Amino acid sequence: MIRNILAVIVGYLIFVISAVLLFQLSGHKPHGETSVPFMILVIIYGAVFATVGGFIAQMIAKSKTLTINYVLASIMAGFAAFSLFKTDGNHYTQIVAIFLFAPMSILGGYLFLKKKV
Repeated sequence: MIRNILAVIVGYLIFVISAVLLFQLSGHKPHGETSVPFMILVIIYGAVFATVGGFIAQMIAKSKTLTINYVLASIMAGFAAFSLFKTDGNHYTQIVAIFLFAPMSILGGYLFLKKKV
């Protein structure tokens, strides 16, 4: 049980810390107006780190099912939905987190399970 909780926390931290670093290092605001090329970078970058987070979560959990990844995806989508309704400005990051990044964390777990087979 502790391993599963740790797996979800680590998977989420991989995703969140990478996003914070991207916005801090680039000088862009997550909810500010931005260029289309930067939006595309954010989407690709976020999808990669969501997948990595799901992969690492599954590796830590050592589970044979995707349950950990479903929990991780739910938390990612839940925080994004909460942020969507509580912040002003551009909401592309939250929308993409709900509809792309959360499912990509499930894909990360799936890729880990397939790697083991």
